[in-house]
Amino acid sequence: MGVRVLGPRDLSAARAVIARDPVVNVFVDSLVQTSGLDPRRGAEVWGYVEKGVLEALCHAGGNMVPVGAGEAALRAFAAYALRRGRNCFQILGPARAVEVLWEALEPHWGPAREVRDDQPFMVIDGPPVITPDPLVRAVEPVELPILYPACVAMYTEEVGVPPQTGPDGTFYRSRVAELIRTGRAFARIEDGKVVFKAEIGSVGTGVCQIQGVWVDPERRGEGLAAPGMAAVVELARQLTPVVTLYVNAFNTPARAAYERVGFRTVETFATILF
Repeated sequence: MGVRVLGPRDLSAARAVIARDPVVNVFVDSLVQTSGLDPRRGAEVWGYVEKGVLEALCHAGGNMVPVGAGEAALRAFAAYALRRGRNCFQILGPARAVEVLWEALEPHWGPAREVRDDQPFMVIDGPPVITPDPLVRAVEPVELPILYPACVAMYTEEVGVPPQTGPDGTFYRSRVAELIRTGRAFARIEDGKVVFKAEIGSVGTGVCQIQGVWVDPERRGEGLAAPGMAAVVELARQLTPVVTLYVNAFNTPARAAYERVGFRTVETFATILF
């Protein structure tokens, strides 16, 4: 019984834990599929083992994300994290799991820069129920200089600080370029300027997750978000039949737009930001 760092030999058991709820676990599913649980190819994934059986996971990189964890596993992950030290910039996941982790970690890692404890986790598993914006399309690689400023603006507005770009300022830009290259960045571009955009940040088993939804502040209130999201859903469903996202409860315009498209809330997430 206890917590240990998982490796490639644990991949089958780890994916079985993820498969208990592939929709909610899409973010970690995507990362595990990419890394194969090799820490050299990504962040560590910790496993909670009970009576020789892998019962729960915790992705432990820039994002700390519990998967399938009950209270015993969560407290074990918190104790392990305290021994290892904080290297994440946020803790996120189902709200109750994040709450238990933070109860144990806050006396040592707090205070948080911000606690967002009510983030509806939304799903759509059919076509959008409104007409998509025909001008929303996949971004071309040559359009990176057009898309990148919009991504920085979205990140800064959403997270409250500029993206972590690294000493040479290339990490975040490389991530945006990768999303474009893999056909997972979408935008409506007018006169060389992004007026609406969104990306598919994670692709799991039959499920993907939209991130980075943004409308140019000068164009807000024009009704661009809902048709734009309908177009992104249509494009995303060419990859997977189920599309997810999560949003801050206080962002009522965004929630209303997603609901117009046909998204429904199935879970509540929470995020602790450092």
